[in-house]
Amino acid sequence: MTTDLTRAAAPAGTSRGAPARSRWGLLARPEFRLLWAGESISRLGSSVTSVALPLVAVVSLNAGPLTVGLLNGAVWLPWLLLGLPAGVWVGRLPRRPVMICCNLASAALFASIPVAGWLGALTTAQLLLVALLTGTAAVFFNAAYQAYLPELVHRDDLIEGNAKLQGSASAAQVAGPGVAGLTVQWCGAAAGLLVDAVTFLAASAALLLIRGDRDREPVPAPVAPAPLRAQVREGLAFILRDRFLRSFLLYGASANAALTGYQSIAVLFLVREVGVAPGAVGLLAAAGAVGGVFGAIAARPLCRRLGTARAVRIVLLAATPFGLLLPAAGPGPRVALYAFGSVVLVAGVTLCNVVLGSFRQTYAPPALLSRVVATSMFANQATIPLGAVGGGALGATFGLRATMWIMTGVLVLCGGLLLASPLRKDRDLPAGPATEERSGR
Repeated sequence: MTTDLTRAAAPAGTSRGAPARSRWGLLARPEFRLLWAGESISRLGSSVTSVALPLVAVVSLNAGPLTVGLLNGAVWLPWLLLGLPAGVWVGRLPRRPVMICCNLASAALFASIPVAGWLGALTTAQLLLVALLTGTAAVFFNAAYQAYLPELVHRDDLIEGNAKLQGSASAAQVAGPGVAGLTVQWCGAAAGLLVDAVTFLAASAALLLIRGDRDREPVPAPVAPAPLRAQVREGLAFILRDRFLRSFLLYGASANAALTGYQSIAVLFLVREVGVAPGAVGLLAAAGAVGGVFGAIAARPLCRRLGTARAVRIVLLAATPFGLLLPAAGPGPRVALYAFGSVVLVAGVTLCNVVLGSFRQTYAPPALLSRVVATSMFANQATIPLGAVGGGALGATFGLRATMWIMTGVLVLCGGLLLASPLRKDRDLPAGPATEERSGR
C-alpha cells in the first residue's frame, strides 16, 4: 500500500484526519457541508442560466439560431484555449481563493446583463463576452475544485463526497429549468441571470465560512519553475504513460462525444419522430437528470460491496445498453422507452464519473493533481462541440432516428474501452502508481 501523500501533508487534527463515521457521513462535517451547500445552490443557478441566457438573446435581442449557437460555443471555447495551462496556474495557488474569485467574477458578469437590460444598453456582443468570460472562470474553478476536495476530506470519503456533489448537481438539472421558466414568466428573461449571480455569491459565502486552517497549502513551486509549456507536457505525459489514466481519458472523451451527439438532436427527435408535445419535452429531458441522482446515490454502496473497479465494470455492462431504448421510442406508450432508457443510461454514466473522478483525485501525485485534472477535463470537454456538430451533420444526412441509433450504439461501444482497460480484472482500482508498479500488474 502506498503512502497517502495528500493525507501526510494535511495538518494534524483537520477534518481530513479520519474517514467520516457519522450516520450522516460527510454531511456531519461542517467544512464539507458548506462546500456541498454552496455548490448545490450554484449548480441550481447555472441550470437556470442554461435556459435563461438563450432566452435573453431570443426575447430581448431577437437573436437567430447562429447567435444562440455562438453563445453555446463561447461557454465551451475557454476549455479548448485554457484547459491545459489552467492546471499549471491553479497548481501554484491555494485552491479555495481561486474558487472564490471565480465565483465572484461570474456573479458580477451575470449581474451585468439584467443591469444593462434595465438601462437599455444590452447588446449581443455583451452576451457573447459574458459567456466567454464566465466559461473562462468555470475552467479555473473546476481545476481548483477537483483538486480542493481531496484537501478537504479523507481519501476514503472521496467517493461519498463526489457522489453527494454529483447527486445535487443532477437534482439541480431537474429543478433548474422549472425555476428558470417561472422566473422568466414572472420577472423576465434577464432576471434568471440575476438569480444565477445571487447563487454564485451564496457559494462564495459558503467557501469563506470554511475554516481557513483546513486548507493545505499547495505544493511549493521550485525556485526556478519550469516553463509553462514544459509543465503542461509533464502533466500530459503522466496521463499518457499511465495505463489507467490513459484508458479513462479515452473513454471520457469518446463517451462525451457520443452523449452530446444524441443530445444535440434529442429535442428534434422527440418532437418530429416520436410526436411529443413541446411542453412535455422538458419532462423527458429531465429523466436523464433523475437517473444522475440515482447513480450518485448508488455509487458508494455499490463500490463498498463490489469494489471500485468491479462496480464500474458491472454498471457499464448492465446500464449502457439501455441507451439503445432511446432510438426505439415512438408515439404513444412507446415514449416510455425514451424516459426509462435515459434514467438507466445516465445513472450508469454518473456512477462511473463519480468513481473515476474520485480515483483520479487519489491516484495522481499532489504536485501534479491540478494538471492531471485540468488535462482530463480539457480532453473530455473538447469533444463536446465535436459531438454536437457530428450529431447535427449525421441528422441532416441520415435522418434523426438513424442518428440516434448511431450515437447510442457508439456510446455502448465506448463502454468497451473501459472493459478492455486494466480495470477488467481487479476488484478495486489501485491507490497510486507505486502500488501498480510494486504489484507488477
